[in-house]
Amino acid sequence: MKDMVVFTHSDCLLKDNGSYHPERKERLDTVLKSIKEIDSIDSDIKEAPLADVDDIYLVHPKKYINNIFSLIPNSGLIGVEKEPYADTFLCPNSKNAILRSCGAGIAAADFLFHDNRKKIFCAIRPPGHHAETIRANGFCFFNNVAVTARYLQKKYEINKIAIIDFDVHHGNGTQEIFFKDETVAYGSIHEFPLFPGTGSEQEIGLGNIFNAPIVAGTDGKDFIKILENKILNNIDKFKPEIILISAGFDAHKRDPLAHINLESEDYYHVTKKIMEIANIHCQGRVISFLEGGYDLLALSESIKEHFFSLMEI
Repeated sequence: MKDMVVFTHSDCLLKDNGSYHPERKERLDTVLKSIKEIDSIDSDIKEAPLADVDDIYLVHPKKYINNIFSLIPNSGLIGVEKEPYADTFLCPNSKNAILRSCGAGIAAADFLFHDNRKKIFCAIRPPGHHAETIRANGFCFFNNVAVTARYLQKKYEINKIAIIDFDVHHGNGTQEIFFKDETVAYGSIHEFPLFPGTGSEQEIGLGNIFNAPIVAGTDGKDFIKILENKILNNIDKFKPEIILISAGFDAHKRDPLAHINLESEDYYHVTKKIMEIANIHCQGRVISFLEGGYDLLALSESIKEHFFSLMEI
């Protein structure tokens, strides 16, 4: 039986966004339950530590971090955005959930090297790929995948990291953070136009940003073809030492927040294409982070397909 390391924490379940908000604790409950149901994979589930703020400073300035934490209410919810996108909320239990989500990626990075585990999944919330250097938005406060990338560069002197984002929404935060950094390649396939409105093919950074906007109604066959042609071929040329995945499952046809028509099994093939690159250039080293995905049945089925593919090779 193959084993997969999963970092998560019960603090991530305590993050509350109010009634009827799509980013709810049941998402993470569903992911964890579904992982445990996979008979062919022995999931080694570990507690994500609280991130050291010194590591978060690698991406987000101290003033920004302190401001986010200072806004956390003693009761109820407080939004951190202006209208019309006031849907990123802080609740009394936000701090530990945010720090655990960042801490999961940092712990995963350490496991890659100290325990020689090559495929690790961070089952966390809040998500992170919309968080810019000094702006929270899109349900995100700190950019979990970006913090992990900077930590890998600092502690383990990794020279070239690729971040592949197949969430249906463009990761504006990840792009903004690495827009002028040739050591990190960022590739995103996403519905366009759609929130957050960024991610055109003209946004190329220093030649390290690869955006693949797709139209509403795109099916799995075309999705995979575009992913390969517009993103993975470029990542192959970049020759990363480690791949980080922003794994959103909201391009599924059942998802209520978008209009792309992936089936659950398409996530197996999406992940397989990424793993082929990882096995060529990265010794198979991949850390995957939960981002979006808001239909619980689609999320359950898709996360299993993601795991089957991660562990196949």
